[in-house]
Amino acid sequence: MKRLAYNQLLQWKNSAVRKPLIVKGARQVGKTWLLKHFGQEQYKQVLYVNFELQKNLRNLFKQDFDTQRILLALSIATGINPEPQNTLIILDEIQEAEGGITALKYFYENAPQYHIAVAGSYLGISLHKNYSFPVGKVDFLELQPMNFKEFLWAMQQEKLSLVLEKKDWGLLDLFHPQLNEFLKQYFVVGGMPEAVQSFVKNKNFEDVRAIQKQILFAYEHDFSKHVPATQIPRIKMIWDHIPAQLSKENKKFFFAHLKKGARAKEFEVALEWLADSGLIHRIYRISKPGLPLSAYKDYKSFKVFFIDVGLLSALSDMDYRIILQDDKIFKEFKGALSEQYVLQEILQHKPYYWSAKRSKNEVDFIIQQKNNIIPIEVKSGINLKSKSLKVFCEKYHIPLGIRFSLAKHQEQDWMVNIPLYMAGMYF
Repeated sequence: MKRLAYNQLLQWKNSAVRKPLIVKGARQVGKTWLLKHFGQEQYKQVLYVNFELQKNLRNLFKQDFDTQRILLALSIATGINPEPQNTLIILDEIQEAEGGITALKYFYENAPQYHIAVAGSYLGISLHKNYSFPVGKVDFLELQPMNFKEFLWAMQQEKLSLVLEKKDWGLLDLFHPQLNEFLKQYFVVGGMPEAVQSFVKNKNFEDVRAIQKQILFAYEHDFSKHVPATQIPRIKMIWDHIPAQLSKENKKFFFAHLKKGARAKEFEVALEWLADSGLIHRIYRISKPGLPLSAYKDYKSFKVFFIDVGLLSALSDMDYRIILQDDKIFKEFKGALSEQYVLQEILQHKPYYWSAKRSKNEVDFIIQQKNNIIPIEVKSGINLKSKSLKVFCEKYHIPLGIRFSLAKHQEQDWMVNIPLYMAGMYF
């Protein structure tokens, strides 16, 4: 499977100022596969160590950070003699090796000729207890689930993906029904590589759903590995309520909906754990669309989205047949999956949202591109009324709004309608 992050790895490999690389991401988004695949294609050899499986190596960094001693140990453990420039050294599940992250500082300073990439969970890397983090001594790559473009690649639809990239509206109109069908499939399958791979091979949605349920179970099992016992029930409560929160007309996250009398302070730590693990995304409200957007962030108001649209549909126990039949999915669940999908596609633009204090007007996402503020509305069907978006644009003198919907490309004086399947390739 092709991943967009492959090109980022190439840039890292060829950089004159290359540093040890930390690949971050939630479990099972494909970190290990990507690094191994890249190493096999771009290097003479790959030295791979998994500290979760090779428990005898977990104390490798506790004695000292002598890079030559560490390299000797890795060579003995794997039978591979690491050669500068020609070997990709992959240290997987680095959070399981005490001091492993700190050791990267010394590879940067004392052995920069070696190409080292490490992978680990968000939580394990961010916690890194009792050791300093090598600030400024490492490069980062953040891996998310496969987006719609990568899904099309996996489905052998690279030419169709190319039409999307070129924004050839004439051709896109011709293939509009076909692209909407692929989008519905993506809403079911999502972007977890194992689920995508299974669907590409067997085209069986039952198999996909079984894989998704296994991934969800594994995530819930992981809670107990890092989370204090007192927080587990609260994390589970938030986790189980995400579909219900997203199905509301007002998608702002309300703690009171978790249980009667619940308060933000009671669930703050649990919410932080889920965010730090990469399993949820918090999108904050802005009070007004000023520059920069971050200066107008309202820390008390936010929406909570899931890691992956396919996992969200599985967590909500939505029958995949509803998603695939006609356009029901865009009417059911109040557009929750459509908004989740768009969030994933524009995540790199660091979106916020806006809502009026004394009315129901709300704009789903607000992004900033250089000095331009771009409001985005997500429509879950072909009803193209955009009252909130129009109110926002008029109130703050925004020249152009974007609406993602099932309809084809249309331009108006103050707004442009973009097909949903273009969400990740329009900006």
